[in-house]
Amino acid sequence: MSPKRGFAYFEGMDMTNNAVALQNRDMDAELDAERCWEAVLDRDAARDGEFYYGVMTTGVYCRPGCPARTAKRANVRFYRTPAEAERDGLRPCRRCRPLDANGMDPSRERIIALCRYIERNADAALTLPDLSRRAGLSPYHLQRKFKAVVGASPKQFLDVCRLENFKSLLRGGKGRGQAPTDITGAIFEAGFGSLSRLYERVGTELGMTPMEYRAGGLGVEITYGTARTALGLMMVGATDRGLCFLEFGESELQLRDALRAEYPAARVERMPDPAPEPFRQWMEALNRHLEGNQPDLRLPLHIRATAFQMKVWLYLQSIPYGAVKSYEEVAHGIGQPAAARAVARACASNSVALAIPCHRVIRATGELGGYRWGLERKRVLIDQERRVTSAR
Repeated sequence: MSPKRGFAYFEGMDMTNNAVALQNRDMDAELDAERCWEAVLDRDAARDGEFYYGVMTTGVYCRPGCPARTAKRANVRFYRTPAEAERDGLRPCRRCRPLDANGMDPSRERIIALCRYIERNADAALTLPDLSRRAGLSPYHLQRKFKAVVGASPKQFLDVCRLENFKSLLRGGKGRGQAPTDITGAIFEAGFGSLSRLYERVGTELGMTPMEYRAGGLGVEITYGTARTALGLMMVGATDRGLCFLEFGESELQLRDALRAEYPAARVERMPDPAPEPFRQWMEALNRHLEGNQPDLRLPLHIRATAFQMKVWLYLQSIPYGAVKSYEEVAHGIGQPAAARAVARACASNSVALAIPCHRVIRATGELGGYRWGLERKRVLIDQERRVTSAR
């Protein structure tokens, strides 16, 4: 397995798992430290000028795209301006020259400005000719330069921005204090235009394509590994694009049979020893989450789903840690108020526990309802999330 990091703006491919040291300053939170750290790991030059990062052990500060060896996260702080970094006693890096505006390629600056424009207008009908005129480059040269700077085409970047907006709307609107948008409204407000456009995007980047789904995972290679957790034996299966299976069980044989039943046409093999670094990071994140030390669990997913299941599962991911909703509330949230039973079936069909938190859905009476991996595990998860949330 060779999991890919993806480019910095792709939250679906986030692998940092909120590994933020406690001693970092409030400035980290203001800048969204997780996104900044991901940009540093990816040496994302498209973020140059947006923020700077300081390495406290070496006493220097750099651009996000600096080619220098990556420091440990615990030693890194983020700043909006060089002046803020220098107030902490840091000096500019000699490799990336954060104070030298002339050291930047002018066309790269145009691409960076174009990225900001796309982010602000992702809900509009942006075309390649429009973007080309704005950047002052031909469509051909824009495609080449954009890919070189960002790591994706303008269309891919636009789709990622729309997906970010879609998730933000589900979580609670684009502005703080706003009520969450229902899933149908979020689809159009984010700029997708239709459910099919959203599903096409999700199927391409966050899940298996409809063709792969119908073929039972044909042509997909899945590697798996097991680990002992607070909730018992856990098996994780992954493709080179993310997790596709995360279940609890009594034995490895039982879980392997469940994996093969979920993807009958896929090639399934045991994870090599030692496991690849991304897989180890995912397992560590899952254990931290189960221990209550990492409430925000964001892992790359490559899941098998119908369009309806994807609507439900995307909505479940918007339910805050420590909160619960009824099946009826979820049905209203996806714009299909009469589909409570179908919502329950979609929850029961979820094959990636925790990453898609179906344990946060209960009956309107307050009863737990069902849970694929046992009501005892569901109660433990809900109780622990409430304890962690109340202790904050």
